[in-house]
Amino acid sequence: MNNSFVLYLGRHTLETALLVSAPILVTCMVVGVVITLLQAVTSIRDMTLTIVPKLLAVGVVMLVTGGWCLGIILKFTNEIFGHMASVGH
Repeated sequence: MNNSFVLYLGRHTLETALLVSAPILVTCMVVGVVITLLQAVTSIRDMTLTIVPKLLAVGVVMLVTGGWCLGIILKFTNEIFGHMASVGH
């Protein structure tokens, strides 16, 4: 195992984590901006108005993209275990 492999592994890990978390993070950001604009226009300052829509949106996104995220995680895990098996020999 050399330095380039360790850098590849670290980069691939970060890319996978970003790819899997991106749909949820983007959803939270978009819903947060929309709710903040709605609160600014209507002068409503209720904390549940920000939390409940985000939770609902994240739940829907997780239902829609869950299979895709699971496939990416399983592919990454199989790749890591394959590298672990090759290092052992």
